[in-house]
Amino acid sequence: MPYTLYRMTPDDAQVTTEWMVRQYGFDRKEVETWIATLHFNWPLSVKAINEQGEVIGLLNMSDYRIDEETEQIRIDNPSLLGQLNSMNYTAVFSFIVREDYRGSKLNYEMIQNIMPELEEYDFVFIPVLHRLKTHLYWQRWGAKEFYRDKECVYYQLPMSRSNCDILSL
Repeated sequence: MPYTLYRMTPDDAQVTTEWMVRQYGFDRKEVETWIATLHFNWPLSVKAINEQGEVIGLLNMSDYRIDEETEQIRIDNPSLLGQLNSMNYTAVFSFIVREDYRGSKLNYEMIQNIMPELEEYDFVFIPVLHRLKTHLYWQRWGAKEFYRDKECVYYQLPMSRSNCDILSL
């Protein structure tokens, strides 16, 4: 099943909204607000298109801060939040692969497509809703849980070799 990977642009906001509403069941207006306000890193985001011109995967990256995702961390662990926010990181906002492509190399190739740029960061911030099945996926990549609240588990995936053990702080 051949496909091509492309870097995304703000013109991909609509397809991102559609996929997030369909995949996660989020409210459309809420997703549109997130896309408009949460500092999407479009040049670092990737979409996969099959030979028929259909979108088969989206990896949306964002430069929003951890406390924009979970304000509760400011109350529960302000010291950890301060340490993490003092570092250079980007976030996986959404990573969706069409069902018939799951289990293929597509998700791996999408991440590898941006790996050279990711290595410029100290870590990648990855929030995962409790109900999703991707926790083990990110753990296999080396992501470590650093916080959880009622909605998500929050992982950091170390990227910079000088910051390999961020969570030992």
